[in-house]
Amino acid sequence: MARPDCPDFGDSAGAHIEDGIPVVDLDVLFSGDSDQRSAAIRHLGRACEDWGFFMVINHGVPESLQGATMDACKELFSLPAEEKAEYMDAAPMDPVRVGTGFNSAVDGAKLWRDYLKMFAHPDLHCPAKPANLRGTATEYATRTRGLMLELTAAISESLGLDGGRIAEALNLERCFQILVGNHYPPAGPDVGAIGLPTHSDHGLLTLLFQNGVDGLQVKHSGEWLLAKPVPGSFFVIAGDQLEIVSNGRYKAVLHRALVDGEQARMSFLSLIGPCLDAVVEPIPELAREAPEGAQFRGIKYMEYMEHQQSNRLKENAALDIVRVHREILTREDSLNSYPVDV
Repeated sequence: MARPDCPDFGDSAGAHIEDGIPVVDLDVLFSGDSDQRSAAIRHLGRACEDWGFFMVINHGVPESLQGATMDACKELFSLPAEEKAEYMDAAPMDPVRVGTGFNSAVDGAKLWRDYLKMFAHPDLHCPAKPANLRGTATEYATRTRGLMLELTAAISESLGLDGGRIAEALNLERCFQILVGNHYPPAGPDVGAIGLPTHSDHGLLTLLFQNGVDGLQVKHSGEWLLAKPVPGSFFVIAGDQLEIVSNGRYKAVLHRALVDGEQARMSFLSLIGPCLDAVVEPIPELAREAPEGAQFRGIKYMEYMEHQQSNRLKENAALDIVRVHREILTREDSLNSYPVDV
């Protein structure tokens, strides 16, 4: 049975490709028979391993709710500056931020972007205006959080683990969730202007939809690919915490946002991460299977996020603070010493 208010794409295998980007049919993943579901789990694993990025269809989040969320966000951006003043240029870890650029105090320049960021779970923080934003954001956060938790269980299975293993390791009952609305004004003659530079997301998974104006690019096999969505779908972006917990088997995808020359582009994101107090490290079973053992050291998610949010965006450089580096020794050296983690 197709989920409500979503197009039925009719792919019984739950595994196909749209312009190169993997597409995962959640009706099959969550409700298919055992053979269909096994095939969909394998397809999901390949999408995470080869791309770190895919689309989901039949996801159960009504398009009407997506539209209402985008409209409320658009209304906030149109408010007079004095009605948004208390949230403007807030600190990176403040629960509500409205501003321009990523973190202009660090970047040294404002990017071609207006944004709204709201912590949504365990507690929702929301501007007072527009009045309809809180109710819409509450429903949207609840729906998308449930969807990403279901996806996480399937991803756990694709790694050969119990479906609840990642959730247990990251204490996802108390997961952190943030909602982000982006508005990219037309660039005019400055075609190719950057709305957001190359980066990976600090969380576990991100869901993204946009207003019909393309601009999201993902890096795949060393090439930049413009992501063009299937109607009614969500993009799913693998974040840094998935790379850590999977011991590098699933990579956080590098992506960026370009600005259209003539049309305003909007996107809306829902991101989940571990519980802020959770220490994130490779799941021991996966580390034991790897020839070189654990590829990352443990770090509290709050500390990781503070580091990433407080520094200039530079691809996935934040992972360097937890990446295990091993010295490469010559054969002669290895006779008298062992590799040392540094």
